Amino acid sequence: MQASLTKGPVTRSLLRFAAPMIAGNLLQQVYNVADTLIVGRFLGADALAAVGASYAVMVFLTSVVLGLCMGSGMLFSMQYGAGDTAAMKHSMVLSFGFIGITALLIEGLSLALIDPFLRLLQIPAEVWTLTRSYLFIIFIGTFFVFVYNYFAAVLRAAGNSAAPLIFLAVSAVLNIGLDLLFVVVIPLGVGGAALATILAQAVSGAGIAVYVFVKIPALRPRRADFRFDKAVLGRIVQYSLLTCVQQSVMNLGILLVQGLVNSFGVTVMAAFAAAVKIDSFAYMPVQDFGNAFSFFIAQNKGAGESARIRRGLRSAVVTALVFCAGISAAVAGFARPLMGLFIQPEETEILRIGVEYLRIEGSCYFGIGILFLLYGLYRGVGRPGFSVVLTVISLGTRVALAYLLAPIEAVGLLGIWWAVPIGWFLADATGLIYYACLQRRAKRQP
Repeated sequence: MQASLTKGPVTRSLLRFAAPMIAGNLLQQVYNVADTLIVGRFLGADALAAVGASYAVMVFLTSVVLGLCMGSGMLFSMQYGAGDTAAMKHSMVLSFGFIGITALLIEGLSLALIDPFLRLLQIPAEVWTLTRSYLFIIFIGTFFVFVYNYFAAVLRAAGNSAAPLIFLAVSAVLNIGLDLLFVVVIPLGVGGAALATILAQAVSGAGIAVYVFVKIPALRPRRADFRFDKAVLGRIVQYSLLTCVQQSVMNLGILLVQGLVNSFGVTVMAAFAAAVKIDSFAYMPVQDFGNAFSFFIAQNKGAGESARIRRGLRSAVVTALVFCAGISAAVAGFARPLMGLFIQPEETEILRIGVEYLRIEGSCYFGIGILFLLYGLYRGVGRPGFSVVLTVISLGTRVALAYLLAPIEAVGLLGIWWAVPIGWFLADATGLIYYACLQRRAKRQP
């Protein structure tokens, strides 16, 4: 059901809209966690390392598509908030064509350049073949990722965050079932885990597309909407590409760090693979809260509700900080049992490295919580370029410090781990200072 985010209690509206998005992305993580759990338990440490190394490449490439969809979603949300559904439908048509073609190009290039990707990641020889087999199949599913995320952005722009959750839940359950079938029952190895993932993605994409066109006639484009408009396409490209760049820069930094981690060998790779899954689950809710916040901001900007935007920001900051305090205590305090979900007890060195990572990162989640809100704020008010600036600061710091400190024998892996929260805090400071400057500028204007 569509809903307006421009009316009603601010905190309640934010939480009701964000809850399905948070649940949906937690389920989306199930795709990868199911692979990790089943592969780690049934195929061993080498297979686990291969899937873990693949994850960084997967996230980087899909982030391009996700960023394009999210950027278009901001424009859709502004148009919906302004009550201009005719403009929204026209934008939907042009956006689908632009992003769809881009997704197909990404898929083709990924398949063609798979070996250079593996060399960039410094994949060890003993897991090269496994990693390649997994990624080749995953890349085939790029278009399915686009279809789901595009229509999810359309629905969220109209205030409907519940429907995408339903289709994702079905596909998550299907993914787990297919994982067990293709890895345990039919021994297809890591390729089976990858096949399970893309089949589940195809189901969620097809399902949500049919839902939009059949169940929501108000969002169904008409023949008149299928026309080229250079100005409209320009706005779509502007919003989409800047958000895409922000997402891509963020994940490129992660990819570069993954390559550095891989240089320490399979043991560190396996520990990092498991710890990052836990890390992702832990702060995923606040990441999606930030994404929901961006739709809230965009609708209210379209409706001209500046005061409501300010109230929403205050409410979102308090909510994020409370959540991050709780999840930090949980992850840092239960790091060892959490690692034990993925790693056998006899793998003591893998467990030690993973626990070390989680206790450092887990203590600093409030830093990334504020950063995700700042991303959402600047996308929502039509300044996606500044989200890129914050991402460059955060990830640039992370990469630079990691590569600077890791070679120092006395620091080693600790340098990689500590580089992450330092990058978060520098970006937070920049984003908050810039917002304060914008507010002072707005007060001086008549």
